[in-house]
This record gives sequence, C-alpha cells and structure tokens, in this order.
Amino acid sequence: MKTTDTMKWLIVACFASMLGSAACAQSSEVAIGVSMPLTGPFAASGNYVLSGAKIAAEEINADGGLLGKKVRLVVEDNKSNPTESAAVAEKLISRDKVQVLMGAWGSTLTLAALPVIMEHKVPMLVETSGANKITESGNPYVFRIAAPAYLEAEGLKKKLDIFKIQKADFLIINNDWGRSTAADFSKMFKENGIQVGLVEVMDQAAQDMSAQISKIKASNSDTLIVTTAVEQLTLVLKQIKALNLGKQVITTGGSQSPDQLVAQAGAAADGSIHLVFFSPWTPEKTAHPELSKAFMDAWSSRGLAPAGLTESFRGYDGIKVIATAIRKAGSADSEAIRQAMWNVAVPGLNGTVSFKQAGPAGKESGQSIPQIYFVKIDGGKIKLID
Repeated sequence: MKTTDTMKWLIVACFASMLGSAACAQSSEVAIGVSMPLTGPFAASGNYVLSGAKIAAEEINADGGLLGKKVRLVVEDNKSNPTESAAVAEKLISRDKVQVLMGAWGSTLTLAALPVIMEHKVPMLVETSGANKITESGNPYVFRIAAPAYLEAEGLKKKLDIFKIQKADFLIINNDWGRSTAADFSKMFKENGIQVGLVEVMDQAAQDMSAQISKIKASNSDTLIVTTAVEQLTLVLKQIKALNLGKQVITTGGSQSPDQLVAQAGAAADGSIHLVFFSPWTPEKTAHPELSKAFMDAWSSRGLAPAGLTESFRGYDGIKVIATAIRKAGSADSEAIRQAMWNVAVPGLNGTVSFKQAGPAGKESGQSIPQIYFVKIDGGKIKLID
C-alpha cells in the first residue's frame, strides 16, 4: 500500500471514529434546545431564565436523568432579534437534531420561531411570551406556560376594587407583546366602565421616553399601564419621577424584576405596582411552598442574584414540564413528546402546569393557566398585594 493510500485510510478511519464517538455521545444524552436572548435589550431576563433552566437540568440529572440518559441543554443566543430567533430555531433542529425546544422569551422572538417548528414538526414550550397570537395562530407544536395578555387582564380585573382605576393610559413596547397588552387590557377596562386614554409606544431600544411621558402627564388619567422589560422599565421609572407624573403606575408582563428595579431605579421605583408570576418574597403564599423554598435555596447556593428569581422560575418550570412529557412519552421523539404534553400535570413554581386547548379546531396549541400576583414597591421593600 502506498503511503498516500495509508494516509487516506487513516483519515477515513479517524473520521469514522469521530462520528461514532459523537453518535455515542448523542445516544447517551437527551438534548433539549433552548433559545434565549442572552445579549441585546432583553439579555438580563434571558440569562435569568437560562439559569433557572440549568438548575432544573441539574436536578433531573442528579435524580437519574431521563430514559436512563443525562439531560443536555443545547443553548443558543437569539440576541433579542426576531430574525436571529428564527435562525436559532432552525439551527437547533437541523444541526443539533433536538426533538423539543424551549423559548424564545419575547413574543416577537417566539412568533418568529413558530413557522420553523411547524415546518419541522418539533414541539416548543413557550416559557415567557404573552402575545395572544402565539396560541391562536393554529400551531399544534406550541405549549405555553406563560400567561397571555388576556389572562393578565383577567388577573388585574380581580384587583380593580383595590386599584380604583377610573381612566388608564398605556406606555407599551412597540411589539406583539406590548400591542396584545394594550388591546386586552383596554377591552377589560371598557367592559368594567373604566375609560381608556392614550396608548403611547416605545421602541425596544429606546432610552428617552420623556416625550411620551409628558403627553401622558397632560392627560386626565389616574393610572399608567406600562409594558416592557426591566432594563427599559428602569429608565421609564426614572423619567416618570423626573417629570413628576403623579399617576398610579402598574406594569404588566411579569418581566419587571422588582428587586432589580429597587437596586437600579432607587426611589423612582417607589409606589410602582407590578404584575408578577412568582412571589419569592412570600414563598409560603405560592402554589407549592416547599418547591418554592427549595428552588430559592438552589438559586442562592449558586450565588445568583435574588433579583433574577421572578424570571428564572420560567426556565425551571419549562424544563421540568418538558422532562415530564419525555418520561410520559417513554421516548425523546418529537411527536411522542408533543402528544405527551397533553397529559402532563407538573407541580411548578407558578402552580401546577397542565394544558388546555387554545386556537383553531384541529390545530390547537396548549395553554396552561398560571398564577398571577401583584406586588408594590414601598420604601424599597416589595410587598405582596393580597
């Protein structure tokens, strides 16, 4: 045999060995794709969700894994960008061969990924996004544990006697999340005899909202509903204080991280009210207190910031729900996981997760009914509104 032939044989043999090793590695793991905004405007929230997901995966592996294999999170950064979110979903499915995904934090990011999971018939658990369109567009591969805007509006409806709103204005992020909030909260207000005033929008990268806030100040409303993530909300609250708005401020979406607002906005956050889906300040009042306390201990033991608890629970619950579906399916096959999702009942940090049908007949998505809490920042302290 010539030397060149020997070298060719060795290269082929090595390549085959590498493929075999990769295949063996893959067969010994259950891969779950995770698409999160780890950079860009939503990075703080995305990284908190990912940290919660990692705690769940560690717990599952410590308890024997899934189907006799270790869980591996295959994580991609969607960069807070819808185009990137679609590309990430394609990459996770086509390159990494994942059979189930969790993502993609923001509603616009999630909506961008939906055609991809539909095309490949791979289920995705939606852990954060609230736009109604996500579960109403006829995609049977979507299972959402986050509250859509209409459920958030129902949650606020139960507190109207406390908040005593007569007329409300809106300041919303200019995307599907913000627009869904304005539409559903406005509908609920009108049905309950509350006037709806201005609906002002802000781009997700905007840093100066003084023009919108000045217009709202000049209106005769008593309440301002704000929808955006914690980074932009910090700026909004500071500008509200600087302009002396003088109205009740209520935020929606559950992505405000009140502890982070206290740290970053200081006195500007005082008096603001926030809709959240997990109450780490009162774990004894959550749906599963022992589970809440155990998660908080796990979070603290890793030296993670307490401010992240109101986002991180989403990733924790999401991975636990996916794992339960895989166990029920007895397989890591995408269609088996999709079918098993309809039969889960998982104790979570936001209540017990099970899915009801939502969307057009024959193409229903799954929607769980989360717990909704309201808290108020008072003198730098966060207090649950009972």
